[in-house]
Amino acid sequence: MAKNVATKIIGNHLVEGEIKAGEEIAIRIDQTLTQDTTGTMAYLEFEVLGFPKVKTKRSVAYVDHNTLQAGFENADDHKYIQTAASKYGIYFSRPGNGICHQVNLERFDVPGQTLLGSDSHTPTGGGMGMLAIGAGGMDVTVAMGGGPYYLNMPKVVNVKLTGELQPWVSAKDIILELLSRVSVKGGVGKIFEYSGEGLKNITIPERATITNMGAELGATTSIFPSDEVTLQFLKAQNREKDWQELVADEGASYDEIIEIDLATVEPLVACPHSPDNVVKIKDLPKTKVDQVCIGSCTNSSYADLLKVATILKGKTIPTDVSLVISPGSRSVLTMLSDSGALTDMIKAGARILECACGPCIGMGQAPSTNAVSLRTFNRNFFGRSGTTSASVYLCSPEVAAVSALKGEITDPRGLEPIKINIPEKSFVNDNMIIAPSEEGKTVEIVKGPNIKPFPQSKELPSTVSGSVLLKMEDNITTDHIMPSPASLLPFRSNIPALSEYCLTPVDKEFPARAKQRGGGFLVAGENYGQGSSREHAALAPLYLGIKGVITLSFARIHKANLINSGILPLTFIEKADYTRLERDDELVINNLRQQIVAGEILVVQNKTQGYTFNVKLEVSLRLKEVLLAGGLLQYTKKHN
Repeated sequence: MAKNVATKIIGNHLVEGEIKAGEEIAIRIDQTLTQDTTGTMAYLEFEVLGFPKVKTKRSVAYVDHNTLQAGFENADDHKYIQTAASKYGIYFSRPGNGICHQVNLERFDVPGQTLLGSDSHTPTGGGMGMLAIGAGGMDVTVAMGGGPYYLNMPKVVNVKLTGELQPWVSAKDIILELLSRVSVKGGVGKIFEYSGEGLKNITIPERATITNMGAELGATTSIFPSDEVTLQFLKAQNREKDWQELVADEGASYDEIIEIDLATVEPLVACPHSPDNVVKIKDLPKTKVDQVCIGSCTNSSYADLLKVATILKGKTIPTDVSLVISPGSRSVLTMLSDSGALTDMIKAGARILECACGPCIGMGQAPSTNAVSLRTFNRNFFGRSGTTSASVYLCSPEVAAVSALKGEITDPRGLEPIKINIPEKSFVNDNMIIAPSEEGKTVEIVKGPNIKPFPQSKELPSTVSGSVLLKMEDNITTDHIMPSPASLLPFRSNIPALSEYCLTPVDKEFPARAKQRGGGFLVAGENYGQGSSREHAALAPLYLGIKGVITLSFARIHKANLINSGILPLTFIEKADYTRLERDDELVINNLRQQIVAGEILVVQNKTQGYTFNVKLEVSLRLKEVLLAGGLLQYTKKHN
């Protein structure tokens, strides 16, 4: 039977289940990655589970998010992660070495392997022909311990690329075009696999841009074949031994097909406050920019920034525009320096940030009040920049650089096309990646005072009850559930402190109300929990006593994180029941354990309004056992 790329890799790693869309499967994980905002919790969980050492082919811990050391907290987390990595057999990428996805692409991604990362943009590795999936920290912890990763087999969507991009149109415009067609929830339960003659002119960094923002589609992952373009990139990294050809068989079948003629794609921009709010720049009203940010795991490659430097060379940024640039890795920064491109950017007035996530996650460079910020990042959710009154737009590096010079969002077509030359060999120096100790048993793990034990749920009781503490609309993000501005990121290892801010962008009184009432239920519309993979968006509600979340639909990773934390992820069967529920309604689910064992329909009693309604618990038999045990940690301890 002819196979596509995704099913080939899944088939080679299948541990349980059948490769049939919607069926639960389990796959073996070759590599894992964590970063510092999710890694501390992952390694605390690894310690509790008692695993002596990782069992993957390679696991890497990165420090790229919490790099602003305004107090001891971040530095303490870095020390904890470094010592835990050394003890448990994990490579450690030091602060300043680069953004996890860019460094992993350069140094560790291997075509045909599987990668599980505690960051939602882990699918970046799909640009290398890897099956790379973002997940919650607890799922990554279990994978590091040798356990398989469970998921429902996604549908595989073939995105056929034909033709060739026109001057001033880039890979960022391809994924924005797809977002405009599919939306931020159109990719849920799907893998996007790219093919077609258009691939031959799309480099690995450009492919990685596309797979990176596949996360914004809600997709499980995105993937490109491994071909001659892949081999060329690996040769530049002195890693050609990692290459294997991996392409779809002739006649391979797909669940859906989307065709994009690259010649028709135009420069695009995502308007506030969603990555799928996409318009053609030529149709955008004249929009002055106050700030331009270039970088992030989406667009911080050497090629991206060399284009920016070429555009800026010999020019000066207007006095009323702030331009900041963050290279994706130390390799990229070194190559920019060696080529003179870094000097060109500095002379033009750009502020050069360290090789880290920085403004993309709200770690510094918050725009001024009511500012327009144009960014090459992947998300423009409300308030994510650190300034709630700001309007954030997303675009390509080329558009960002031209717009920074012009002082307004500008369609660059009509300007003389730029040309860049990429060297055959990249700068390679891994001295900022620390190998684990060969004598892990002797390594002492260092924990600072800000690192607190994570909350653990208990075995699911026979009856749960509580009030509706909050009723929310569609597309609530993990930034709403557990906000992460620069002031809060240092507390990612301190759930009690973080819980004081849980869901405060929706309702500032929520944490106090949840504690006063001893917990309860959350109610929301569609696509609840989209965005970051942070399990803190489940752990903070758990700490506040949330027993269940009832929605019209969930984002994939957040639903898994709720289950892992022992919180019931329930969906309305009738939209009218969502409409009818009010905040403060008292809900009761009797005979809960028996109802879960009996089927997927649970009966909920609304004591306040005096009626009952049905909800669905759409999980596998295994996940029912996880919930009954009180979460993945308790389930894993019981079965180890």
